[in-house]
Amino acid sequence: MKIKNIKYAAAATLICFSMTSCDNFLDKPVVDSYNTDNYYNSDDACISGVNYLYNSPWYDFQRGFIKVGEVFSGNMYWGSSPYMNFSVNGTDADLINMSYSLWSVIGHASTVYESLGNAKASASIKAQCMGECLAWKAMAYFYLVRTFGDVPIIHSNSETLAKGDYNTALKVQKSDVYDYIILTLEKAMELLPKTKSTSGRIDYYCAEGLLAKVYLTKAGVSGQLNNDDLLKAATYAKDVVDNSGRELMPNYEDIFRGSNNNSDESLFAWRWTVGAHWTCQNSLQSDLAIEGFDENGDVWGGWGGPSYDLMLAFGVDPKDNPSKRTDKDARRKATIMMAGDTYSYFWRDHAMADGKKGLNYLQFIYDKEYNKAATGKLQGPCGGNNVKHLYGDDADHIAEMGMSSARMASALATHILRLSDVYLVLAEAKVLMGKTTDADALAAFNAVHQRSVPSDVEKTSLTFDDIWKERRLEFAGEGDRWYDFVRRAYYDADACIAELKAQKRNAVWNVDGAYKTYFESGGATWDPKDIEYDADTPIPNVTKASFILPYPTEDVTLNPNLSSSAEPIHVDVRSTYSY
Repeated sequence: MKIKNIKYAAAATLICFSMTSCDNFLDKPVVDSYNTDNYYNSDDACISGVNYLYNSPWYDFQRGFIKVGEVFSGNMYWGSSPYMNFSVNGTDADLINMSYSLWSVIGHASTVYESLGNAKASASIKAQCMGECLAWKAMAYFYLVRTFGDVPIIHSNSETLAKGDYNTALKVQKSDVYDYIILTLEKAMELLPKTKSTSGRIDYYCAEGLLAKVYLTKAGVSGQLNNDDLLKAATYAKDVVDNSGRELMPNYEDIFRGSNNNSDESLFAWRWTVGAHWTCQNSLQSDLAIEGFDENGDVWGGWGGPSYDLMLAFGVDPKDNPSKRTDKDARRKATIMMAGDTYSYFWRDHAMADGKKGLNYLQFIYDKEYNKAATGKLQGPCGGNNVKHLYGDDADHIAEMGMSSARMASALATHILRLSDVYLVLAEAKVLMGKTTDADALAAFNAVHQRSVPSDVEKTSLTFDDIWKERRLEFAGEGDRWYDFVRRAYYDADACIAELKAQKRNAVWNVDGAYKTYFESGGATWDPKDIEYDADTPIPNVTKASFILPYPTEDVTLNPNLSSSAEPIHVDVRSTYSY
């Protein structure tokens, strides 16, 4: 918890006013002269003062979001990254930025919340904005506790600064941190409107969906599953499913298009924009897409990509003849680009070989007439590349979001809690309670599964493994899979360790040759005999300690109470804190 971030966050109510170009997913008045005493003097001012919490403080978390969520979990291959072999330490830049970003969110959300207490606005808007602050604070703590385990609780920035004890803060037991997240979300729900938001703002049911997931995670934190927590997870999830007025999008791929940034499916999202202020934009395409994917010369992510293990989980293999491969699960193509794939929503201003507009994966790699930046070599280390978090080229960005992209800057929303997650929380909580044929659990699971695999017969009974795999395929690439392992490791670490060690996490050799020959022959020749999985790179050394990441070294130096050997304290949250 970096000292400068706590102090910096104390000025949040001033900083947020300068973010005029960071929040144009909503209407916002222009403010030229302001301070904390005269700014919150209208409904519009309160709303605009909260908008930046949806993007800017989260910016430096983006790389950690992928590397922790996807590389650690075995969903993504990333070369020599320490996230591949569980050798991350407290000096890792992405881990440091992730930690500082999360503490920044907490600081900003807390300070804006306190400032809104004196706002001259309608009671409903004032309550709504304060509820949004608390919801974001809870989300940041949810990431922190699942990443670092025991963490300090900073309830009030102003009190912490007044005491000057930010460098002596004690770690709090993670079970108590979950209680604090629950307390914060309960207050947020008390303040937030139940009317469904259509503009991307957090409403009551968004917060309730997060609360359901928090209870599911907390259920195993003692080392054994707690049925009361599971029941609450199921109850809150069911309320969202039944009463939120939100529905799953019929077509899975559509969730991730910019025109659907604010869809029913998106409960919590980083709502980015392209503007003059750095940190208000989505930069993930630069890290995840193939070289030359846009016109800005800012893409270098082709040498990482979906893992061989994830491909096999989807039932596909780079050894498959692209002309004969049949995708049973629509989520595969929406997650992993492979030979034979075309996309109408990428490169819509380019004509493919068949005359249709869009992106042809192999043509993009090997045809310089179609793609002037074509490298002539497959970069995908396992025979595929990423799809999620990409917007395409500028024509795609304009068509979907009504504005141009810029260097390392997109307005594509990053969904961090989706409605389908709440459906699967309901199913998992019920199954963990032993209710494997529960009607609500079956309806929730089948709705999610059959959206993408309509050919499958509806389940009439569920196992934990059904839901475990479904979550992987539904949310692959969305920064969440590692946290599934963390949640399960609370009460069944051995199973998590065994699965991680059994994964095919390494590269696949010689795919480029087979793909190139196939492309140059017009699909007539397919020869995968040289394609070979790298079985020589050792399996990662995963232990029970792997499910808690180290604090940034600088933080531990400033505050030894954060060291791995420091014992966390117990806090009775309900009697210690209130909003």
